[in-house]
Amino acid sequence: MPTPVTPLLTVDAVVFDRQGRLLLIRRKHAPFAGAYAFPGGFVDVGETVEDACRRELQEETGLIASKITLIGAYSDPKRDPRMHTCSLAYLVKARKYNAVAGDDAAEVEWVEDWKRVAVAFDHRKIIADAARLLKWM
Repeated sequence: MPTPVTPLLTVDAVVFDRQGRLLLIRRKHAPFAGAYAFPGGFVDVGETVEDACRRELQEETGLIASKITLIGAYSDPKRDPRMHTCSLAYLVKARKYNAVAGDDAAEVEWVEDWKRVAVAFDHRKIIADAARLLKWM
């Protein structure tokens, strides 16, 4: 049986610090080079989505996740201009909050006014869903 062509699987890590600031990276590469986005990326073969979320967060920011909670699945075929992707977004609690840019992140920043900044992909919707989830927790 031939391998079906399906969307690529990605993860996004949504991290708020104790002051309510949101962790965002500046993307190093296209698409959206220089734009704010969540730490995240593609799930490797043989890796769980939870492990991918933890790995991407650590690679791009140096932070280690202590707890992750699923926010939702985001699968709009137009969410990534390169190809059809499906992303699982996680609300992440980190062990420490001293982030340093690495891997695909040109910069990493704790953004206080996160409700007003422009973000890449469909991250505005993910932010709204994460904020609603935080109110329930």
